[in-house]
Amino acid sequence: MPEERRRLAVYIANRTDLVHYAAGIVGDMAHAEDVVQEAWLRFGDSAPSRALEDPVGYLYRIVRNLAIDSYRGRQRRERLVSSQDLVDHELDIADQAPSPEAAMAAGEEMRLLQEAIAELPARSRRALAMRQFEGASLKEIAAELDLSVSTVHQILAHAIAHSAKRLRQNGARLPSQRRPSQT
Repeated sequence: MPEERRRLAVYIANRTDLVHYAAGIVGDMAHAEDVVQEAWLRFGDSAPSRALEDPVGYLYRIVRNLAIDSYRGRQRRERLVSSQDLVDHELDIADQAPSPEAAMAAGEEMRLLQEAIAELPARSRRALAMRQFEGASLKEIAAELDLSVSTVHQILAHAIAHSAKRLRQNGARLPSQRRPSQT
């Protein structure tokens, strides 16, 4: 029983400092109060019959570990919530169907793009398909087509320029021009 009283006295004497210490880690006084309360429960339950050499240090270590765990848990929850918000936002955008006119214009642009790509040599079509639809790097395309990376870059630049020119000739709107990157 005397060890329990000693621990209680240590806790009461250091409680305010412990709350400030925890608040520095978790960033919130109310949350720090909860951490210190949990620390007291663990401190009081830890081998009550055995005397501690440094009860204050042990109590601070419990508070520190609980505060760090709590902070990390809150960060994880915030990331999950923000990623869920992003998914919800994307779903909201997906739910907004384009107008019939916009859908028709997009279909026409797609037809024009397919015609422009069909006019390219087979090697250019394959390189463009690998890059744009399969996400292949220039090195991967070069290896498959048995070409140098710089040749693949030139082929892709030509294919994109040809497609853009054909779309412009037919009055289609173009997305922002992008050169193939070296990845």
